Formats: sequence, C-alpha cells, structure tokens
Amino acid sequence: MSQSIDLLIEPRWLIPIQPQGVVLEDHAVAISAGKILDVLPARTAHQRYQPDRQVTLPQQVLIPGLINLHTHAAMTLLRGIADDLPLMDWLKTRIWPAETKHVSASFVRDGTLAACAEMLRGGITCFNDMYFFPEAAAEAATSLGMRAALGIIVIEFPTAYATDADDYLNKGLALRDRQRDNPLLSFCMAPHAPYTVADKTFERIATLSAQLDLPIHIHVHETREEIEQSLTRHGVRPLARLHRLGLLGSGFIGVHAVHLEEREIALLADNGCALAHCPTSNMKLASGAAPVVQLASRGVRLGLGTDSAASNNRLDMFQEMRHAGLLAKVTSGDAAALNAHELLRMATLNGAAALGMDDRIGSIEAGKAADLCAIRLDSIEVRPCFDPVSHLVYAAGREHVSHVWVNGMLRVENGTIPGCDMNQLLDTINLWQNWLTA
Repeated sequence: MSQSIDLLIEPRWLIPIQPQGVVLEDHAVAISAGKILDVLPARTAHQRYQPDRQVTLPQQVLIPGLINLHTHAAMTLLRGIADDLPLMDWLKTRIWPAETKHVSASFVRDGTLAACAEMLRGGITCFNDMYFFPEAAAEAATSLGMRAALGIIVIEFPTAYATDADDYLNKGLALRDRQRDNPLLSFCMAPHAPYTVADKTFERIATLSAQLDLPIHIHVHETREEIEQSLTRHGVRPLARLHRLGLLGSGFIGVHAVHLEEREIALLADNGCALAHCPTSNMKLASGAAPVVQLASRGVRLGLGTDSAASNNRLDMFQEMRHAGLLAKVTSGDAAALNAHELLRMATLNGAAALGMDDRIGSIEAGKAADLCAIRLDSIEVRPCFDPVSHLVYAAGREHVSHVWVNGMLRVENGTIPGCDMNQLLDTINLWQNWLTA
C-alpha cells in the first residue's frame, strides 16, 4: 500500500551535494510536512508514495536552495548610488552619509523585501544578513517565506537604530528571544568589523556567542588599509587581535579575508573557522582576490556571499560561483582549481555548515528541510548539456531558475513569486529612489 505524501518532485537531474560529486538521473524527491522524506529512483517512488501534488521537471536540474553567506539586504535600495570607488572612499563619502540620513525601520523593511524577491527568483533560499533594524528584515523575509540568518549587529557609534554597543546587543538579543519559535529565522552575532568595534565589546560578544551557541559574522582583512590601521592602533593585524580576544572558533564566519598571510590561513584552519568569499564585491571595490585555493587546501570552510547590491551590484549566487571559480584559476595558475562540484558545494552545504545549519539545509537528504531550487537547462544558451553541474557554474544563470521551494512551500514558479505584488514593490522602490535622490 502506497504512503500518502504532500509532494513528489521529479527532475531530469538531481544533485544532492551530499554525497559529493554525485549527479542522479530518473530520481525523485518525496516531501511531507516541509521535510525531505526520501530521495529514490522515480519508478520506485511511484510505487511507494501517493502524492497530493506531483511536479515533473523534464528539462530541469534540482539542487538544494542556494545560501548567500553574506549580504546587507536592505542596501538593495542603494544599488548603483555610488560606483567605481575604493572601499573606504565609497563608505565614508557616499554610503555612510546616505545611511545616516535615510536608514529607518521602513527603509530596512522595504529594502529587504526587494532583496528577498530578487534572491528568491535567483534560487537563494537562505541569506546571512548584517544590517540595522533586524526586526524589519525579519518581517520582510518572513512575509515572503524566505529563510534568514539575522545579524545582531554591533558597532560603537550611534545610529538611528541604537546608541552604543550595549544598546545594539540588547535590541538584537531581545529580537532573538521574540523570534525564537520562527522556523525561518536564526541569528548570528554580527560585530561589523575590527575597526568599528572595541576590545571590551568583542570580549562580550565572544562570551555571548559561546553561551547562546551563535555564530560570529564579521568583516575582516578586506583591505590593506584596515590591516595598517590595526597595526598602528593595536600593534597586531586584525585576525591576531580577534584571536587574542577569543573570537576565532568553529562558529566564526569571516567575511572577505582578502589579505591573508600563510600563518593567518593556518590560524583559521586550526580554529575550524569559516569564511564568506565575496568575489564580485572584492573585484568591484578593488579590494583584491582572497587566497581561496590555499584556504581550501588547508580545510578552511568556504561559503559564498554576494555582499550588498550597493557594492556588487547583483544578489546573484550563480555569478558568485562563476567568479569564484574563474578567480581561483587565474590567481593560482591552475585550471583545475575549485571545480564545479566544489563551487556548487560552497554555494549550498558549506554555507549551511558555516551557519551551523547543515543538519537542516544545504543538501537534498532525507530528514532535511525541503529547500530546493530547479534550473531549466533546455534553452539555446545552455545546450548541449554534457554536464549539468558544469553548466550551473559556467553557463546557466539566475534567469534559468524555474521553481523554488522553502520548507516544502512553493515560493517561485516560472519566475513569479506567489503572494508578492511586484508592481507595488517596484512603486515602493521608486519612491525610495526619489527620496534618496532628493
């Protein structure tokens, strides 16, 4: 007698990520109550299960939902407001003044809603965010049924959101307590960067991270200027300072990590740290190319992030996979560096592991949440297809995403987000553009 289930998905190809390097054909995914119940040959699935709904994807490849390991989602409203500038000029002369004038709860809610719509349509089902007013970001992500790891942001100077480091921490922790039962939300400690956070605050963050089992999400070693400032002010490079203050460990997610010495790579590896590699943002701001080949060879966990739409200017994980692969090859001189399977794993399971969520998301395995993405591989620009994994990295793009599920719920169907009034959202974005321009 067959078992009743909610959903059976039958793609042409299925890439489970775990085990690594596997591509399955003529297989199906059985889903019930938002969880993956089974991954099995399609013929067996028809005998074993009676689905309420069956989705056949004859020209699609099914992968886990993509995980954006670093972004500032609300800054989507600042997309293109300041381009072709080095990082510190970009921040000090354009971005920080605009944020000081305009950032509010409504700015964050509307900007994050725009970002979530863009990310979902591009196959991203989970993002790791760092920005002000995280309660507004939580509202936006939840309204579209998207998974978010929200940063409890901490800096020393006042903003419209909080007055000092203690205020940032208290507000972020209170939000975490209120949202404890929300299945789509998780939290990270999110000190902005070594140059904006004091030693005393870092020590408190390290204690809270250990007590609450929260990852620490922080920009680090993004520019040479940052490192020089740390040497002048603290006598050591930023990573050495963070290590001294007790922040490095298995829950540490360093963002960018462009300028690393060999001893720092060893330090990250020895402490089980993870890194969010943001190749497009690093190139656009001329920050440099992170030594990902050396990091990977030492076993450092590497995920991928877009950074914000103000510095990228796309929230596009297909672009990040491609740029990460090409940069790794050209900087190492090795065309075999970071193959397509490794890059896809960076965009999925590695990101989940960095967030401490690899028991729930990041691969297509029984018992995990049904966070899934289907990509069409039947149009002229992706034909012929000898290897679907290679195509995902080097040929296909977010425009080929056809379906997205989060917790087994359909969130994108043929480019449309059910329940999202795109015209109204575009009107809201246009209003913000007018206010920002004025």
